[in-house]
Formats: sequence, C-alpha cells, structure tokens
Amino acid sequence: MIRLFAERHLIDWDLVWPVLAAMTAGGLIGVERTYHGHPAGFRTHILVCVTSCLLMLAAMQQANWSFDWLPAQRVVIDPTRMAHGLLTGIGFLCAGVIFREGFSVHGLTTAASLWVTSAIGVLFGVGMLELALIGSGATLAVLAVLRLLDAKLPHVGVMDVLLRWRNGAAPTEGAVRELLRARGLKAVRIGHVISPDGQIHEHVLKVKGPMPINVDALVADLQRRDGLAGFSVLPRDE
Repeated sequence: MIRLFAERHLIDWDLVWPVLAAMTAGGLIGVERTYHGHPAGFRTHILVCVTSCLLMLAAMQQANWSFDWLPAQRVVIDPTRMAHGLLTGIGFLCAGVIFREGFSVHGLTTAASLWVTSAIGVLFGVGMLELALIGSGATLAVLAVLRLLDAKLPHVGVMDVLLRWRNGAAPTEGAVRELLRARGLKAVRIGHVISPDGQIHEHVLKVKGPMPINVDALVADLQRRDGLAGFSVLPRDE
C-alpha cells in the first residue's frame, strides 16, 4: 500500500526541470539589470520567467484538467491562447518601468528585457529547450556583451538642460544656441516656461553632441553667466 502511494506521488521531473531552467535564465538576465541599477532586476526577471513557464506548463497539461462540471461538453484545448495572454499581459508590467523625465524616456531596455524574459519562460513551458537556451544566450549577449561594444562605437550623446533666468535676463534662443555651439553642442529642442509671477524664465533644452561630452566645461560656462538663477545638466542614461 505504501509503495503504491509513493509511486502515485513521485515528482514529475518533466514539470520540474522547465521551472528550474526558467529560474536560471530569468536570474541571469536579472543579474545584468540589477548590476546596472535598473528598476526591474534579479527577482523581478525570475518571477516573470517562472510565471510564464508555469502558466504554459498548465496550458500544456489541460488534458489532465478536470472538467466534470461540464458534462457532455466538448472542450477545445489551445495552449497558444495562454501564450498570447501572457505576452499581452506582460505589457502592463513593462509599462510600469518606463517613465518620462523632461525630454528623456527611461526604462525601455528594461521593459524589453522583461518582454523577452517572458517569451523565454513560455519556451521552457512548452518544452522547446533548445530555442529557450538560444534565446537566453542571445538576450544576455545583447544586454552584456553588446553594451561593451556600444560604448566603443562613435555615437551622439543626449542631455537634458534646464536654464533658469532672472526677470529680464533671459537671452534669445539664438544666444542660447550659440552658447552651446561654442562647446560643440546643438540644441535640437527648446521649451520655454515662465513662472506665474514672471520673475523666472526657464529654457528647457534637449541637447546633442559627440561623445564624450565635456559636461564640466559646460557647467563652468553656465556658472559664469550673469542673470542665471540656476541650472541643471542631466546626461541621459542608456
């Protein structure tokens, strides 16, 4: 009797290994995100990958579900519906890590990593081990290896610059552009904000220039400007 009970309750390793593999893949991707200080990191990526894997495993095992409450009914099993629901639902989580600050939009790469992590979990759940491993390796290569390559490629840097001028001291847009041009920078967008009492005029700028941008020299120039009540220079993160 005891032996029969044990045989009926043996662990189904065909269900265990996909979950363990999903935890490993999600953890490796999450480590890279955590190391670089992004909002969705180690545990978040593990949970996304494992959740996708568990739900797909459940969808693949629908033949074992009990439908006794549907007598004489024909039940159509379609695991792809679960995959569609997962990849749609993960969009809400991805939207939570994307935020706008000034002209900058942050979190796009982290959102994309969550999306691909969910897809990897789906692949583990349906038993496509080889494709899941290829996807995990490709994702880690893009996030970690290509980051090093990207740092060595010539590219244009972007900064958000805020200039707060005292009443009557705000220069024209042309003068602001000339100030930046002297440092090899270009203002691609200029916004104007005036305080309700009219005492402060703000220039909100999106600035581009070849990397590396000499931020210290620009800050030194701004500190010497008469009429400038305050300023901020925020280089955009990748």
